[in-house]
Amino acid sequence: MRCVLFDAVGTLICPHPPVAQAYSSVARRYGSSLSEPEVGERFRRAFARKEAEDGASHGCQTDEARERRRWQAIVTEVLEGVADVDAAFDDLWRHFGTSANWRLFDDVSDTWNRLAARGLELGVASNFDQRLWQVCGGLPPLDRCERLFVSSELGVRKPSPNFFRAIEERLPFTGREIVLVGDDWTNDYLAAQAAGWQAVFLDRGAERDDAPVSVRTLRELP
Repeated sequence: MRCVLFDAVGTLICPHPPVAQAYSSVARRYGSSLSEPEVGERFRRAFARKEAEDGASHGCQTDEARERRRWQAIVTEVLEGVADVDAAFDDLWRHFGTSANWRLFDDVSDTWNRLAARGLELGVASNFDQRLWQVCGGLPPLDRCERLFVSSELGVRKPSPNFFRAIEERLPFTGREIVLVGDDWTNDYLAAQAAGWQAVFLDRGAERDDAPVSVRTLRELP
């Protein structure tokens, strides 16, 4: 193991305030009467549906424009009926592109610093867009991360094997020397293994017990 890459959302960072709260605040601003639980459920359904569509229709291919259209479709579905859905989308796009609206999980800083002190190459490998650079830039120690691999820049999203191949082309390591740590069973754990990488499943919610290599917190990483 020479390089450890982390998924971003759900592994290193989480929205602050939570997604449902942020969407509800914007929805109310544009005349929606949806409750926060309703917005949260609508978001979960819209996100899951768009994830499935992207994999089936586009072969996980992406770019900056497609990522923006993808999120615009999600926001439009979640906030159906608001007075100005385009303006609501713009507000949310800016909101989630600002580091002030994200926070590190409590186990990130000490784990990152410990692994870096061992001489391991560290980085982030995420299904995101260029906004992730600004988000990480305001959240030490991620602000020092030079290995930031974003799907919109790679041209492909996880779980496609091409996502992992594109990263390998940019690193001086073989796949077997790279470990991906992530909280998504399909996109992170299974996809990394299928690509010939090592993988660690971060099971923060203790939802699965069938991963040979899993941890409940990043502090459990060796």
